[in-house]
Amino acid sequence: MAVSNDRSSFDRFHTSVRQFDVSGKTLLLPDMAPFGARLLAACFRAVGVNAKVMETYTGLALGKEFTSGKECFPCQVTLGDILYHLQKEKERLGSSFSPDRYVYFMPEADGPCRFGMYNKLQRLILDRFPEFKEIPIVYLSTEDSYATGGIMPPEESSIFRKLSYVAIIVADVMDRVVWRIRPYESRPGATDAFMAQAVDAMAATIEEVGAALNFPRLLDQLEEVVVAARNIADPRIPRKPRIGIVGEIYLRCHPDSNQNIIRELEKCGAEVLDASLGEWVNFVTFEQERKLRRAWKIAWLDRNHSRLRKVTRALFGNLIEGLYQQVRQHQVYRRALKHLDIPVDHSIRKIERRLQRDRLFTFDIGTEAALSIGGALEYAHEGFDGVVNVFPFTCMPSTICASILKPLLHDMKVPYLDAPYDGAIQPNRETALRTFVYQAKQHLESRTARTKR
Repeated sequence: MAVSNDRSSFDRFHTSVRQFDVSGKTLLLPDMAPFGARLLAACFRAVGVNAKVMETYTGLALGKEFTSGKECFPCQVTLGDILYHLQKEKERLGSSFSPDRYVYFMPEADGPCRFGMYNKLQRLILDRFPEFKEIPIVYLSTEDSYATGGIMPPEESSIFRKLSYVAIIVADVMDRVVWRIRPYESRPGATDAFMAQAVDAMAATIEEVGAALNFPRLLDQLEEVVVAARNIADPRIPRKPRIGIVGEIYLRCHPDSNQNIIRELEKCGAEVLDASLGEWVNFVTFEQERKLRRAWKIAWLDRNHSRLRKVTRALFGNLIEGLYQQVRQHQVYRRALKHLDIPVDHSIRKIERRLQRDRLFTFDIGTEAALSIGGALEYAHEGFDGVVNVFPFTCMPSTICASILKPLLHDMKVPYLDAPYDGAIQPNRETALRTFVYQAKQHLESRTARTKR
């Protein structure tokens, strides 16, 4: 690939990192959570957008080549994914390769997290390649709760928003089924083989009936998956220590980046639960409500009536959306819980109440640190036998979590492990994981002995 040394204008951040109608384009999605990414792509396809999940981690060397190492690790991974994919597309298509066919999807966040700058940095790097310079980057943002009106027509936007939320919760449930069954499967590999087919089938159903918002069809199919998966487990295997994972959303959800930490913990003899994608979406809605309530108070104090009316309408819409999410999440989990005892998702308001009651942290500080700290405490109070904090090396919110959680969980006598990642293989990682799971087993034995007294 030829690389240009021309310096791009900052105007490119506005002209080529923006929101626009992506209909008729091939939308390239980074692969984060394997189930969630595939069902999200199916939601896009259901409303007429040709979305494709890119191969992941294969191009990490490219991502590292064009970054300094000071960036957040997921930035390097996703940059490598898009460069590798476009390079392969150019090799496959040859002279018929046309950059105007593609749109790169890279969401962003407001606040201090470096995630908000990924698409800006990646724009600068893509501009160094003449053949990729005209490929635009489209985004959704936490600033407006991932509003989709800017990337598709209004009717499709409304359908997509409702459909994608349900699809994300379905993916969460399917993940939890895997983590509940795989440590107890009677035949190694049976869970993964079955769920790979189940996810493909669910994606096909979403494409078929998603535009009609036929949720009963999706829930019926999910229920069938849960019933079939339940039969894979060997009921004679005793319950293993339960480990809860918190941390930065990309790292904890992306198996390649976290070096398959869930599988490694399972190999050591644990049952693992990762914080869900739905929890993050609910958190974004919750944070938007907090912002709107603050804006309403300011408008009231300023006696700015036009602003007050505008914020009131926005707040009312946010509250309706939060209620919609709550109802839909309950519907999806209820179908699965009829057949399998998977853990339900953490309520953001319950996490907030726990933090306020114990005066440990507050959502007023910002970032997802409060979510991880509160989630870890929920694990401890729910009887989990250990907590792992998974995050990119140098991640500020997760470093805050580590500084608070380590002494706190030590006092609660709950095993805790920090798991930072930057792509390097840690020579003592296996020893650390085995030691941690051994401590979790001791915690389970101690907890069980207390219960029998």
